[in-house]
Amino acid sequence: MQILTLYIASAIAFLALDSVMLTQVIQPLFQRHLGEMLRSPIDMGAATLFYLMYIAGIVWFVGWPALKEGSVSQALVQGALLGAFAYGTYELTSKAVMRDWSWTMVATDWAWGTVLTGLTAAIGVWVARSLTA
Repeated sequence: MQILTLYIASAIAFLALDSVMLTQVIQPLFQRHLGEMLRSPIDMGAATLFYLMYIAGIVWFVGWPALKEGSVSQALVQGALLGAFAYGTYELTSKAVMRDWSWTMVATDWAWGTVLTGLTAAIGVWVARSLTA
């Protein structure tokens, strides 16, 4: 039951935080640099699979170990590291192979992914600890 609570809490945190950043910062930034290359509307199937898989990764690699240790701060730091590796890999690969990928996009999305993953892991652990203790 604890791991399900952790997953749901993490998913709610991730989706809430990311929806604000995507609509207010990331989408306008990507639109400015990529324009017609962006899909409209987005592919919800691919987006849903990303969210399900990435949140599962946060829970498995960061949230669950931190919850067992009882450490929200461990979740924050380890989550930020996971986010830096994951988003950095995506952004640097995109910059390497896509003509119109800008350094502004790289820096913004990489920083956001780092913060988002750290906060998601910490919030998930904090909520799971609070509800299942």
